[in-house]
Amino acid sequence: MFGPHLVMEAYGCDRRLMTDIESMIDLLDSLPEKMDMTKIMPPYAFKYKGKVPEEWGLSGVVLIAESHIALHTFPDQNGFLTVDIFSCKDFCIETAISEIVKVYNPTHWDHQLFMRGREYPRSIGKAGQIIETERLQHAQNLHQFGKTLALN
Repeated sequence: MFGPHLVMEAYGCDRRLMTDIESMIDLLDSLPEKMDMTKIMPPYAFKYKGKVPEEWGLSGVVLIAESHIALHTFPDQNGFLTVDIFSCKDFCIETAISEIVKVYNPTHWDHQLFMRGREYPRSIGKAGQIIETERLQHAQNLHQFGKTLALN
């Protein structure tokens, strides 16, 4: 596996905090260390105002050596918050969710966890095995296709 990808949605968040850019920056600044990740840039956050007035909010991201953490708030959409955390190494999902819940105080939330890179090799030897297996499968498929053509 390459790593876990946490996708979280939270509802009924504290509107005051959802509009406070400093709170977002503070969370993005502190969360990597609490997750045993390596921050490689300062957090970046900005206020977004789109074509639909009620879809405004804050967006923020911090790049970590392991990948990224991104947050998006939608204060006028029932205090809706989206969270995206992807890492090439395992991390404590409960810690990430707990820290986010502490800051935004949602009434409820849910999350999904995806394991990315299920066939991602961690070594040259493993990569060679995967390629060899795929080539053998491809050759078998071509051989079977040839038999099918010969029968017709």
